[in-house]
Amino acid sequence: MILKMAFRNIFRQKRRTVLTGMSMIGGFAMAAIFIGWADGSYGNIIDNFTRFHTGHIQVHDSGYLDRPSLYKTVDEYDKIDGKLKQIKMLDSWAPRVYSAGLVSVREKSTGARIIGIEPQLENQTTSFKTKVTDGSMLNDTPRNEALIGKGMARILKAKVGDEIVIVSQGADGSIANDSYKIVGLVDSGDEMADRMSFYLHIDDAQELLVLGERIHEIAITVHDLDDVPAATSEVDIALNNTKLKAEPWQVFAHSFYIAMKADMEGMWISLFIIVLIVAVGVLNTVLMSVLERTREYGVLKAMGTQPSQIVKLILTEVNILAFGSVILGAGLGLLANYYLSQTGITLAEPLSYGGMKFEVMKSEINLRSFTIPALTIFLSASFVGLFPALKAAHTDPARSMRTH
Repeated sequence: MILKMAFRNIFRQKRRTVLTGMSMIGGFAMAAIFIGWADGSYGNIIDNFTRFHTGHIQVHDSGYLDRPSLYKTVDEYDKIDGKLKQIKMLDSWAPRVYSAGLVSVREKSTGARIIGIEPQLENQTTSFKTKVTDGSMLNDTPRNEALIGKGMARILKAKVGDEIVIVSQGADGSIANDSYKIVGLVDSGDEMADRMSFYLHIDDAQELLVLGERIHEIAITVHDLDDVPAATSEVDIALNNTKLKAEPWQVFAHSFYIAMKADMEGMWISLFIIVLIVAVGVLNTVLMSVLERTREYGVLKAMGTQPSQIVKLILTEVNILAFGSVILGAGLGLLANYYLSQTGITLAEPLSYGGMKFEVMKSEINLRSFTIPALTIFLSASFVGLFPALKAAHTDPARSMRTH
């Protein structure tokens, strides 16, 4: 009976029903679009930064991240490589060597961060070749070649074809020095890093630093960003070595993670404001509905209707409207998110994150961009509908029929 009366009341006042429904549909669609766009944008930023710079997972000596050192190395890379090949979630991986030194081109000198890479594997893992803007990539076989960041090239007034000299310290305590031919300039998007980046073939770097076959890092990418936690655990289990530790990007790129987390918290504040606007709109329309029907509620109470039944009637009406609004809002939100996932939104000013610039932010179609707005609509509708329902339930029959 209550359900039947609720449907009758909804369709009896079409204008009021349309206004309430539009408020809920608009709120649902706004929330769905906002969450989908935010998730897509943040996911895109995180995946691009990790996939093209740091990797999603990194393997180091267990104390390396806390205090990097030339002597904290990963040994027996060939054996580790064989173990990684057995983990299906992994996309690719690349070994790296790191140290510091002083580089010179003619009379100009500057500090440098030595980065030893395996060209083919590094390109597979981080698309490194796309960052070489002038000249060419390092050869697959070591030939005493070097790549330098564009910022370093400006400081040294160096160009492709110049000879560059590096002085550093070897792992055996000796002075490490050698000369290399600059074959290309690198633009990673991070200006600070490009002022110090000095890339060598990993074999040249190991020879320069007297490391033998030892490395400092293995950068790993996975097929899907959501696979990172599970893949990290699998890598740790496969290593089976207390001296080594696999860490996800949230650990080794902690400052980037904190910045992204802070931005996401801001997203939830914006979402709360949207929900609040929807709730106020629903409260207003439901309250007006109750005030317009005070005489009706008075008649119902005079006929013996219990206050709890009136509360159920009003909440049933609100939730029927909410259900219909969620269905229509989901369709609208799906269409909008699909469009934004294909075309995105072009920013007036490029957004810089982690040394990368993003000009277009795309949306993402995921489950939570629909479940969160749906739960929000139902909960807010029931919550704000409760107050007018209680007011109607406590209507005085004689007074309401006499004054309305």
